[in-house]
This record gives sequence, C-alpha cells and structure tokens, in this order.
Amino acid sequence: MEELAIYGGRPVRETPVYYGRQCIEQDDVEAVTAALVSDLITCGPRTTQLEEMLCSITGAKYAVVVSNGTAALHLAALAAGFAEGDEVIVSSITFAASANCVRYCGAVPVFADIDPRTYNLDPDSVRKLITPKTKAVVAVDFTGQAVKLDELRAICREHGLTLIEDAAHAIGTKYKGQPVGSISDMTCFSFHPVKTITSGEGGAVTTNDEQLYRKLLRLRTHGITRNQEEMVHPTDAKWYNEQVELGYNYRLTDFQAALLISQLRKLPRFSARRREIVERYNEAFKDMPEIILQEEIAESDTTRHLYIIRLNPELLHCDRRQFFDALYAENICPQVHYMPVYYHSYYEKLGYTKGICPNAEKFYEEVMSIPLYYSLTDKEVEDVIRAVKKVTAYYGKA
Repeated sequence: MEELAIYGGRPVRETPVYYGRQCIEQDDVEAVTAALVSDLITCGPRTTQLEEMLCSITGAKYAVVVSNGTAALHLAALAAGFAEGDEVIVSSITFAASANCVRYCGAVPVFADIDPRTYNLDPDSVRKLITPKTKAVVAVDFTGQAVKLDELRAICREHGLTLIEDAAHAIGTKYKGQPVGSISDMTCFSFHPVKTITSGEGGAVTTNDEQLYRKLLRLRTHGITRNQEEMVHPTDAKWYNEQVELGYNYRLTDFQAALLISQLRKLPRFSARRREIVERYNEAFKDMPEIILQEEIAESDTTRHLYIIRLNPELLHCDRRQFFDALYAENICPQVHYMPVYYHSYYEKLGYTKGICPNAEKFYEEVMSIPLYYSLTDKEVEDVIRAVKKVTAYYGKA
C-alpha cells in the first residue's frame, strides 16, 4: 500500500506474530509416540480415556469424540433429527460449519442476529424467528464467552426445541460456575490447532441424554452397533455387528486422543495464561475511544479463544481493511472472525440476502482478531499493543 510508505518508519516487529497457534510440548510428543507404538492406534483405550476425561472436565454424563468439530456438529444435527422441511435457528457470526451441519441434513438454517455488545446470539432475535417448522437452535459461544444459556434453554423448553451449543471456542469456560458441556442438550467442541487445546484435528459431542449418546456412538461408526439391544437380528456371536442405520466414519485415532489427553491436563494453565493476556489487552485499550472492546456477561467465566477489537468509525480516518493492512505492515497478523455466514456465495445461491441481521453485518465491517494464544510472550503482547496504538494514532481523527 502506498499509504503505508507515508505511514513509514520501522515496523514494531521484525518477525510476524500470528493471531493464533498451538502449543506442543515434549510431554505431548512423548504421549503421541507411546500411542503410535502401542497395539491399537485407533478405536483403542486412549479414546475411552479421553471421553472419560471430557466428562470429568465438563460435568457431562456422556462424551463422544470424533474426527473434527464439523463432524461433531453433523452428528449432533443427525441425533437431533434434523430433516428436510425443518428450520434451525443459527448464529449469524460463526464459522460456516455451524450452519452447514443443518444443510447436511436437508434442513434450512435461519440466521439470528447478535447482541452488538457481546457479539453472541441475541435471544430476542431467536424468539422472533420461531415458526411451526423450527426444530432447534444452534447457539455459538463466540470467542469462548458462553451465550445466555438460561434464556435460550427457556425458549427451547417453551417451544419444544433442541438446544445444540457450538462450543468450538469454549473449552474451559463456565456459565454460572457450571462448565460448558454439561448444560445444553448437546454441546460440540473443536480441537483444531488454534483452539485452547488441540489434537491436530478433532472434536467431541457431550450430552446428559443416554438416548442421544447411544445414537451419537452409532452414527460415529457407520451406523454399526455391537449392542444386542439395538440390533434388529440380535445374536451373542462374538464376531457379529450390525448396521442399523446410515452412519459415518467420524472416529478419532488413538494417537490423536493421546495428544488431547496430554493437552487436557494443561487446560487450567492454558486458560490462565489466556486470561492474563486478555486482562493486559483490556487494560491497554480501555481508554482508547477509537477501539471498542467486547463486553462479557457476568454469568460467563470465559476462557477466551479470540480477542476481538472493534474499530469506532466515527473516530478513525480509515476502514477496517486499511487498519488491518497497517497492522500487517507492523508484523502483527490479525484475522477476521467472522463474516455473516449468509454472505458466503453458497448461501447467496440458496437465496439469502444482505440485510437480515443488521447487527452482525455492522460488526463484520469493523472487527478483527489480534494475537491470543498460550505461548504468546509478554514481549509479543506488548508489541501487539504498541502496534495497535501506533496504527490508531496514525488514523485517529484528533
């Protein structure tokens, strides 16, 4: 950009800092190595151990680990019975998978608007969108902050809807002191490398409903069961298994499970560091009117996955793209999370148009995510702050 030549000077950093990254330590490597040389590298004991750990951490009765977070959402949608003709209310600001899981089942996503202060799904918007065709709500804990679960659960109970919580960002978060994962009908997690903990790829569904749990287990493995109670033609033959419905191969390997078990043991440490960084950013930016900070509800004790800064267009001589590119020139590499899902060309082809979620659309024009991850050093945190302040000063309307 020519403008950046005018902006001039040496960048804040000589090497880039990206918005997110994994933290893999020696004990993680050793855990994976041990799994790789064991007798079972898939469908083995580490998968069971991982599911037990997830139940212990979330407080859920049941956990089903799967190959990725999208698979978790898909299985939850199938277990909830989404089908053609159904409508499912979905957060508008989220990764596409939150809505795609509805489409996989032939149902119709109906996008609800966000609260302009917290950036999470607005329960009032949900209420206005319920019709006789509404089957469920997919609510996203955006940035790791829990949605207003009490209100959403009440709405779902009143109308007989399933509440699926997309907690891809929220492992380690609590709502009113209760861990996310034990509150909604089903809760879906992702363990992608930029999340708080990782298994490379990986996901999970937690639930307190045994019937949903049994269905999730079958669907994860081709719809095949060894449980005689679920068979049409039961037998006690040790070799026999039976496909009772159409399922998928969404299993997690045992060496991925080994990595995630090791990472889960570090969740308190990883969460604490993320909170430290969030507090430092909040302190640094709180008196900058050009930067609007995300509000957090009192009920959410949040392990933050993303740190969002929102630009105040009334106080800056730039748009989001200019500010974003200027940070890149400082070797601070942000990202944008997210554009409204219905902006994607796939959803445009289905007939979705701009204007349906005004808060979400305004949010998208003004936000970016700055670096936040466990291994971010204090020096790198201060460099991020310096860069944001430098760019803000340059574009400010003082």
